Amino acid sequence: MSYQSPEFQTTRKDASIRETHDLIASDKVEGTRVYGADGKHIGTIERVILEKRSGRVSYAVLAFGGFLGLGEDHYPLPWAKLSYDENLGGYRTDVTRDQVESAPKYQSDEEYDWNRENGRRVYDYYGVPPYWM
Repeated sequence: MSYQSPEFQTTRKDASIRETHDLIASDKVEGTRVYGADGKHIGTIERVILEKRSGRVSYAVLAFGGFLGLGEDHYPLPWAKLSYDENLGGYRTDVTRDQVESAPKYQSDEEYDWNRENGRRVYDYYGVPPYWM
């Protein structure tokens, strides 16, 4: 058994965060269902994209299609298009699955370029001002 002096010992703390009425940890958002304007399930949040400098959530990436996670399409959706619905236990948006399927997307095996030009295309498609404005 080796000895470590106290200044080199690390203490591991539990990183789990309890959900509150107003706050939720990112790992709890990922996997949450999204419901469209018609109340039907249109996808699942696969990832939350944050703006580095402000810390604001810029996008939710919706995933659906494929089989067992293979061949899924990924749809960046402006975070402003989502609102949490406690009754559904998920997020609601005012768009339909058909509208999302026609939106800018990328496939699971592709590297998406998160630049302003692509961001502008996504925000223009959904008719909301970009997060950087």
